[in-house]
Amino acid sequence: MEENNKKETAVPEEETETVTANGEPEADRVQEEESPEAKEETAKDQEKEAPQPEKPEKEKKKFFGKSDKNEKALKEAQAKLSEAQDRIQRQMAEFDNFRKRTEKEKAASFDMGARNVIEKLLPVVDSFERGLGSLDEEKKAEPFAAGMDLVYKQLKKMLDDLGVEPIEAVGKPFDAKLHNAVMHVEDEEQEDNIVVEEFQKGYTFHGSVIRYSMVKVAN
Repeated sequence: MEENNKKETAVPEEETETVTANGEPEADRVQEEESPEAKEETAKDQEKEAPQPEKPEKEKKKFFGKSDKNEKALKEAQAKLSEAQDRIQRQMAEFDNFRKRTEKEKAASFDMGARNVIEKLLPVVDSFERGLGSLDEEKKAEPFAAGMDLVYKQLKKMLDDLGVEPIEAVGKPFDAKLHNAVMHVEDEEQEDNIVVEEFQKGYTFHGSVIRYSMVKVAN
């Protein structure tokens, strides 16, 4: 009977938890007391998982505003470049025109100077031709006449090299652009308006008349 009573009075053992001085379970306290490195890694993970905030609207506008500004500056630079190229082309064209005009004026000045000299030499040529033409064949063979003939030929060659050419007159139709009629004659053997005699030889210089031929024309 006593053994039965002992069995009946026995109380089952209960699981006990270790309690801290603050009344909290010791297991929870261990979890809370994590190391600083673990805390820092946890904070970093939370920052990565957190959604990134969008850029403010002002920054977006600022970015696009710079692009528009750069595009405007590029267009202005291209316009200035095109204007500079046009100005250079105009200056080159003006210089080319100036060069051509200068060369033309220079050539005209040379022709004018040469024309003045030739006009003064032509009477000398006329004198040579009249003097040599008055000599007979015997006198032309003399040394003095032969020397004068050589000087005349040298002078004629110089005029030929300068572009001076005599105007054909006798036997040619009268041409007011080349001939100066100082006398008219009735000649049934000749056709009308034909040059029958030349009193003074005419010349052209580079295609333009430097002296008209003085002629007699048959009617």
